[in-house]
Amino acid sequence: MMGQKRKGIYLLPNLLTTAGLFSGFFAIVSSMNGRFEAGAVAIFVAMIFDGLDGRVARLTNTQSEFGAEYDSMADMVSFGVAPALVSYNWALSGLGKIGWLAAFIFVAGAALRLARFNTQLAVADKRYFQGLASPAAAALVAGLVWVGVEYKVKGGDYGYIVALVTMVSGLLMVSNFKYNSFKEINLHGKVPFVALLIMMLIFVVVATEPALVLFIAFALYAVAGPINTFRSVDKVKLEHVVGDDDEEDSDFDSNKAECEKATAESEVKKEN
Repeated sequence: MMGQKRKGIYLLPNLLTTAGLFSGFFAIVSSMNGRFEAGAVAIFVAMIFDGLDGRVARLTNTQSEFGAEYDSMADMVSFGVAPALVSYNWALSGLGKIGWLAAFIFVAGAALRLARFNTQLAVADKRYFQGLASPAAAALVAGLVWVGVEYKVKGGDYGYIVALVTMVSGLLMVSNFKYNSFKEINLHGKVPFVALLIMMLIFVVVATEPALVLFIAFALYAVAGPINTFRSVDKVKLEHVVGDDDEEDSDFDSNKAECEKATAESEVKKEN
């Protein structure tokens, strides 16, 4: 009895995940009450908590299967349902079927993106995301709403443009375009002093016009995926855009076979 592992969940990372989930829910409620700017900002706040919970879990060695599943559920609300409803309530409700179909495409894209990401964690290239990450897609849609409200634009007047951006964001999430994950950046190493000055300059630029700067930044990131993919291949094929990537599957199968062979050889050596 004394040696049994204590049951329960880790508080700190799951608390941060809950904060992100609350931000997504707050964005939905705000858009229902006509506070679209607050809803858009809440989605960006959810992105901050989403970036913190995983890093805190790794730093404190508190990763768990429960935390991973809970994080996926929270992401579905904050970066799937919330952006779709914020854009729908701001600009798409007057378009009838086109409006809610555009919002649904985004929600479905986020769900499929998260499901594919969770099933490919063990074999995915850590340097790249396959398809636009759901937080980035949510930031693109929320940034558009934020810019519109900031410049006093009536969403209904540009409903078709908002619908196009919402649908394209949803489709980019389920594409095969490669997006840089920036995970290879070493945050623990030393950097030149000028790097700190550049970071300060970035903060100043974002602070001057946060809505416009963030929207432009995520719009450029969304466009970078197709550009990176088309530049890295000699001939563009359908599997480079959407569908199953047979090459990655074959590489995974070959690596798996090599690992199994190495394991078998080591077991034979131990027996001898």
